[in-house]
Amino acid sequence: MFRCAFLILFVALGNELHLSHGTEVSVNNTENKLCLYANLMVNFSVAYEVGVNKSETVILVLPENVTTEGSACDNTTSTLKLSFGDGHSWTVDFTKNNKTYQVDTIVFSYNLNDSSVFPNSTSKETKSVTVKSIITNVSVDTYYSCKSADVRTVESVIQTLYDVALQAFVINGSKSDTDTICSADMPSTTVAPTTTVTTTAAPTSTPTLPTPTTGKYSIATDVNSTACLMATFGLQIGYKQGDKEETINLVPNMTEVGGACRSNSSDLKLTSDTITIMFTFSNDGKKFQLHALNVTVIPATGAPVVAVNTNMSIWAAAVGSSYMCNKEQTLNVTDTLTLYTFELRVQPFEVNKGEFATAEDCQDDTTESWLVPIAVGVALTLLVLIVLVAYFIGRKRNQGAGYEHF
Repeated sequence: MFRCAFLILFVALGNELHLSHGTEVSVNNTENKLCLYANLMVNFSVAYEVGVNKSETVILVLPENVTTEGSACDNTTSTLKLSFGDGHSWTVDFTKNNKTYQVDTIVFSYNLNDSSVFPNSTSKETKSVTVKSIITNVSVDTYYSCKSADVRTVESVIQTLYDVALQAFVINGSKSDTDTICSADMPSTTVAPTTTVTTTAAPTSTPTLPTPTTGKYSIATDVNSTACLMATFGLQIGYKQGDKEETINLVPNMTEVGGACRSNSSDLKLTSDTITIMFTFSNDGKKFQLHALNVTVIPATGAPVVAVNTNMSIWAAAVGSSYMCNKEQTLNVTDTLTLYTFELRVQPFEVNKGEFATAEDCQDDTTESWLVPIAVGVALTLLVLIVLVAYFIGRKRNQGAGYEHF
């Protein structure tokens, strides 16, 4: 195997993707010829320990500023290693067999001693997780193309790979113009969930989506356990794609459920052909809340829309209870993607016997928001009454004093 000299080019793609940057990498061999090419986006959701039975979840993205030391090309094997930050790396191993090549493994390594990414981590070691890839049977002298999101969960890491153009074993130093398209991007013969496009040109003729079907979702620690997280809701997503505004419903009977339960953080992952969404909940021992959202929408045309928000504090309730909101709620994840929930009830911690605990209703939030103006109104009313009473008492006394004088 020969080592490679490297040429790195990073490009931020101008589409509706948030907290992620397209990273374009060209690797040259010792003859200064292109041997490996990649243009892709990757997000990582990592749960880590911050104390005894306490954990936090952070979301990392593959940044523009990476190095490629450790990458290598050969006739039948190649390695792409992208290192970033303080001791983090993402490594892809390729093998070639006659007329096709494939990705054997993807290894993500993260340094828990990097306090800027993993604050208060109790571990200072560097951990690695290995993901089995679905990138197979790529024809030699073509590049692998997949705009759809590939979400893989291994231990406490969730990797989302999307908008991928990848070619190993480049022939004659020239990237191919021919692609091998992933199956997820292939036209489907099944009926897709209903979508609608809203434009300002003809608002009167714009169709509206029906209210989404309410789904019931739960996860358990193993097949023999009762639920450790439960949720019911209807979900609609609105997103911008260029100058278009579109909406799509999550269809419960076409959705796979996954996630994890931990003492201080829990994840609920819902995956359909067109939507992947990760809800991350946290608790401080007294109250829980929805802490982060990671959403990927695969439109019928165009690039995937990815939105990530790790600074949320909603759906809060006491640990051991559930949160409920029957009215429609609007959650602005980013400036280009919004969630609409219907008939919501969720309990991410301390579920007993597979049943929801007593609910804290979102109506309480509305009631609390009226307490201040009501109190002010009552106070003003009392003040007016006191002034009027004082006025009439003073007037009566003045009249009495006048009679005595005469």
